[in-house]
Amino acid sequence: MALPKEMRLKGHRTFNYIHKNSRTYYGKLMTFKVARSNPEILSTHKFTNTSNKFRVAIAISKKVSKKAVERNKLRRILQEWLLKNIQKINNHKPCWLLVNLKFGDFCNDKSRLLEEFQNLMFKSHLIK
Repeated sequence: MALPKEMRLKGHRTFNYIHKNSRTYYGKLMTFKVARSNPEILSTHKFTNTSNKFRVAIAISKKVSKKAVERNKLRRILQEWLLKNIQKINNHKPCWLLVNLKFGDFCNDKSRLLEEFQNLMFKSHLIK
């Protein structure tokens, strides 16, 4: 199950903004970059009514796995967790999140990946 279109981030200006204006949270398997939402950047993508809400992008390098199938599987695992937990709580801040997975061999360890993802979500105060 993929993230809905209104929750995804896209465009090079968006990612440049996140890299320049974000706060970074480090974990062993991934890093989070959290920035305050900036709806003016997304105006070219015609996201007008939902552009001040929580949005996320998950970037997985080829260093994690050479196979796109495995990278997509990891992306879907994280997206599924987000959909379950963000929509339940629904008190998230209007911010943008960029998740970068570090290279390592954790493709088969779903529990470890989700545990760290959840810990970084709490650490970054995106969920309580």
